[in-house]
Amino acid sequence: METLRTPDERFTDLADYPFEPNYVDVSDQDAEHPGGSLRVHYLDEGPADGPIVLAMHGEPSWSYLYRKMIPLLVAGGARVIAPDLVGFGKSDKPTAKSDYTYARHVAWMQEAIIDHLDIRGATFFGQDWGGLVGLRLVADNPDRFDRVVVGNTGLPTGEHAPSDAFLAWQKFSQESPVFPIGQILQGATNTELSEGEVAAYDAPFPDETYKEGARIFPSLVPTSTDDPAVPDNVAAWKVFEQWDKPFVCCFSDDDPVTAGGDKPFLQLVPGTQGQPHTTVTNAHHFFQEDGAAQLAQIVLDAIGRG
Repeated sequence: METLRTPDERFTDLADYPFEPNYVDVSDQDAEHPGGSLRVHYLDEGPADGPIVLAMHGEPSWSYLYRKMIPLLVAGGARVIAPDLVGFGKSDKPTAKSDYTYARHVAWMQEAIIDHLDIRGATFFGQDWGGLVGLRLVADNPDRFDRVVVGNTGLPTGEHAPSDAFLAWQKFSQESPVFPIGQILQGATNTELSEGEVAAYDAPFPDETYKEGARIFPSLVPTSTDDPAVPDNVAAWKVFEQWDKPFVCCFSDDDPVTAGGDKPFLQLVPGTQGQPHTTVTNAHHFFQEDGAAQLAQIVLDAIGRG
C-alpha cells in the first residue's frame, strides 16, 4: 500500500492547537501485501486516571475539530482521546481511493485506540464519520464503553434513499477538480472561521494527492442494501437494540444533511429512554465549532450522571 505522510512543518503554530502528538503503528489491513503498516496519530489529554472520552471526528476534518472542546472536558476532569482517522490529520494517507473501505477504517481504529490504549469505562462521542466508525467500535466492544453521546451522525444500513443534499456532496467529492478542505469546513459551520483556522483544516493536505481518503469517504456511506458494509452495520444495530446503558443524542438545529438522524436511535436504543436529549442551537454540521461549550457540558453531565 502506497502512503503519504504530511510533513511535520505543516502543523507548526496552528491556531489553538497546543496538544502533544501521540502515534501508534497499525496493520494496513492489505491482505494482498501482508506486513505493511500505517502510522495513526491521536491526542491524549487530561489526567491519566480520569474518565475517558473517545472523541472521533468526521469528514473532511481531523482532531483539530476538537480543539475547543478538549480544554473544557479536561477542566471537568476527563481524559480525552481524539484520533485522526487514516487519511486525515497527522495520520498516514494511503494514495489510492481503493485502499479505503468502511471495514478498514473500523479495523484501523480498533487496533490504534481500543487495542493499543486498552480503554475501559469510556464515553464515546462521535459526529459525522466519527459516529459511523465509532459506533461500530462501541458495538464490537460494548464492555469497554459506559455511555454514548452522538450528534449529526448515523449508522446507515442502506434502507433509506439519501437526501439530495447528500447526493450533491457525494458528486462534488468525486468530480470537483479541487477539494478545498478548509472552505468545506467553513461551509458547514455557522461560526466564521479565521484564516488561521481554515489554514489549519487545510494543513494535513499539502496538495490534492493527499486527499484520496477525504474524497472517497462520502462514497463509502451505505446508500443501498447491497453495500458491503451493510451486514456489519446491521449487526451493530442488533447490539444497540439491546443497549441499556446511557445513550444521549445531541443533534444540531441547522444541519441539512443529518436532520432527523436522531429518530432511529430514539426509537430503537433502550438506553435513550429517560436521557436529556438536546438540540444544539445555532449550530451547523460541524457543531464542535459552533457549540463546543454546550457539547462539552453535555458530555460531562452524562459522565456525572453515571
